[in-house]
Amino acid sequence: MNKVFRAKRTRAKIHGTAERPRLSVHFSNQHITAQLIDDDKKVTLAYVTTVGAKMTGTKTEKAEKIGKEIAKLAKAKKISKVVFDQGAKLYAGRMSALAEAVRGEGLEF
Repeated sequence: MNKVFRAKRTRAKIHGTAERPRLSVHFSNQHITAQLIDDDKKVTLAYVTTVGAKMTGTKTEKAEKIGKEIAKLAKAKKISKVVFDQGAKLYAGRMSALAEAVRGEGLEF
């Protein structure tokens, strides 16, 4: 129950727009998903996942690769600033690795 409340509390404070979309990150037991969402129009602008991809390495290394990929897609769509939505996850480990990879590619949040 606490996880659901943390996610709702986080999402109540942030909102993505076309100029500054929400970067939503989800970690499952096996896969990592990141997507850029425009909450005004309720559309996904860019989406990257490890599902079906032939990625090797640890989950932290996969998180870094996903972070770099989503940042490249954002740059291709001329997006330079995002709102970071970590959901119920704490900003540590894989989450911080993904965030640092996104920042390393030039996105601001």
